[in-house]
Amino acid sequence: MRAVYTIILLILSNTFMTFAWYGHLKFKDMKWSENLPLILIILISWGIALFEYILQVPANRLGFKDYGGPFTLVQLKVIQEVITLTVFVIFSLVFFKNETFRVNHLIGFVFLILAVYFIFKK
Repeated sequence: MRAVYTIILLILSNTFMTFAWYGHLKFKDMKWSENLPLILIILISWGIALFEYILQVPANRLGFKDYGGPFTLVQLKVIQEVITLTVFVIFSLVFFKNETFRVNHLIGFVFLILAVYFIFKK
């Protein structure tokens, strides 16, 4: 069950991270944010990223073997990277309609899945 909680927390964390890192790029489409100074955009992004850390830290502690979790440090990192890229692709396709998902992206994801397979292989 710790593995499931870890993955759920990582998905939520990475959703906040993606919005913090890339969501501000859509501010230009919102009337209220047209003239915001960069420092204010940074502070808004930090505010969003706070929730990333609030979820990321417990996810890693819950999932890490030394704290009773099922994953090694390397396994946690690979899981997190796959989740990050998956969340990012969904985000970019939903919020940035001019972005496309091409065959070379799919091939890259297949290689990531293979990386997960080999990282978890005993």
